[in-house]
Amino acid sequence: MDKKNKDASKNYASFLTGAIALAFLAIGYQTALFVHRSAILKITANKDSPDTVFIIERSQAERLANRLPEAMETTSSGNYSIRKNAPHSPEAMKVRSSGKRQYESFRFNPNTISIEDLQRLGFSEKQALSIDNYRKKGGKFRRKSDFAKSFVVADSVFQRLEPYIEIPLLDINKADSAAFDALPGIGGYFASKMVEYRQKLGGYSYAEQLMDIKNFDREKFDKLKDLITVSKPQPFRIWSISEDSLAMHPYIGKYSSHGIVLFRENNPPENLTVEGLKKAGILKDEYADKLSRCVIAPPS
Repeated sequence: MDKKNKDASKNYASFLTGAIALAFLAIGYQTALFVHRSAILKITANKDSPDTVFIIERSQAERLANRLPEAMETTSSGNYSIRKNAPHSPEAMKVRSSGKRQYESFRFNPNTISIEDLQRLGFSEKQALSIDNYRKKGGKFRRKSDFAKSFVVADSVFQRLEPYIEIPLLDINKADSAAFDALPGIGGYFASKMVEYRQKLGGYSYAEQLMDIKNFDREKFDKLKDLITVSKPQPFRIWSISEDSLAMHPYIGKYSSHGIVLFRENNPPENLTVEGLKKAGILKDEYADKLSRCVIAPPS
């Protein structure tokens, strides 16, 4: 074999050896990569350490790290893990592999519920902050339907939550002028008149008494009647208070107050009724009818 052929054979052998070595290196690298990836993704569980460990992406872990310090662990490879039995683990938080956010349903007042509890109801943090910002700017949910109108409350979410919404009614015997002012169609003028008239009555006995206030018409009343309630006032002591005190009541006045004093001085207790005052002509029919609906203390 001449020198030229010998050199060609030697070069071919070197090339073949290099190709084989490169193939083994590639196989070795792929094998090492597979073992490394399997070690990271493996969920460990044994008799001595029953907790399941969830391996999650770093970006997700870093967002959760501050909220879940007691549940977070760091693997040898630098990844984060969350223990299954930790209080805020994915299983405890009912986080499913589908990624669907879990929620709770419980009774709440949308005007006072915290941002954290809004998130428990299923709202995202951004949505909860939006609701809170609306309240901070003076917004108020007077009715359930008001909550439904919020742009962050989807129709399906409202349908689920509607049975749990509890917005307390305004007690017109306990509210101050600021609370009255917040009612639809009221404003500062009528708010002060509502407080003033309550003092004259000694407390509202029924909601329709608001329409006794000048210019407080049926239309104005209908706008707020479903937002208010009336607690029982102190009974009106018509059969025992002085004539001057009687005269201050909106349904009695000076003339009728004197007649009531004479009537109660000349009749036995069983005859002391508003109907009796009406029949005796002491009270006009309109005022007698209104007074009969009031909470009145019985004769002593």
